Amino acid sequence: MTARRGVAFTPMETRREVIVRAAVLAEELGYESFAVPEGWGLDSTPLLTEVVLRTARIRVASGILSVWGRTPGTLAMTAATLHQISGGRYALGLGASTRALVEGFHDIPFERPADKLRDVVARVRALLGGEPAHLRRVPGAHALRLGQAPAPEVPIWVAALGERTTRVAAELGDGWIPALVARDHLAPWAGRLNRLRESAVPDAGPFTVAAGPITVVDEDPDAARDIAATCTAWYLSGMGGVYARSVSGQGYATQVDAIVAANPRPSPRRGIIPPSARPVLDQLAAYGTRDQVRELIESWDKVTDVVTILLPPGIPWPTVEATLVAAAPPG
Repeated sequence: MTARRGVAFTPMETRREVIVRAAVLAEELGYESFAVPEGWGLDSTPLLTEVVLRTARIRVASGILSVWGRTPGTLAMTAATLHQISGGRYALGLGASTRALVEGFHDIPFERPADKLRDVVARVRALLGGEPAHLRRVPGAHALRLGQAPAPEVPIWVAALGERTTRVAAELGDGWIPALVARDHLAPWAGRLNRLRESAVPDAGPFTVAAGPITVVDEDPDAARDIAATCTAWYLSGMGGVYARSVSGQGYATQVDAIVAANPRPSPRRGIIPPSARPVLDQLAAYGTRDQVRELIESWDKVTDVVTILLPPGIPWPTVEATLVAAAPPG
């Protein structure tokens, strides 16, 4: 089996030059995909354009665009334009985001997120397929089509963790890009989604699962562990509860409670994983020396289609480079 590898950053990473430099190196190392996030910092769409213009082969992805931050029409225009610029290398990643970001940054009530996700994915796919806009709020208006060539081949990858949102991924998406799924739970979860997809959409095309661990390489394994622990603690204690609920539901409620209690003032720059919660860290992260990380990443090859390593924010370039080299596909 050929190892398929991808790279993703977190929304807390705002060093544009590091992201672009990492994309160029990832292509040189043979990675299949490179995902740029969007949260409350960098606008990912011009950054993805820069990445596209600096690379020639690697697939680029929005990882992810929130369904609350742009209209379906804007999302379709973005996807079709990046599809053109990249020569067909673009994948549109969509997700329902979090209450903290939707309400605290976009000033939009976070209501019925699964329904919102389903509606937006369906509308964007219709526009990319050449259909007129599906109008809801102004049904008497003249529905317009996308003003450029349709691009139905643009894959839509859905970021989802809840039962209803993962159903949207299976039924309407071309792929599933979850974050912070325990390694031992990923394959059974993906299997359920594939069975759901086969029953709901019998003639659907391939369904890609792209997921992987928070990944850090350092000659000092303890230093690598501390970086991975900080990133993990931030996601579980400071991102509005969605990741804590998901990981708790995967069978680690006691450990998640311990992590939340140990980080009463969450920070993306420092975090604690208590010894009792170490099993969570070892399920969600790959850290250590180059050889240790390479071996750990190979264990993820067995449970997902594309092992997408997640690079913690703010780490020095030598650490980024060492991590990308260690986790790169063999050969």
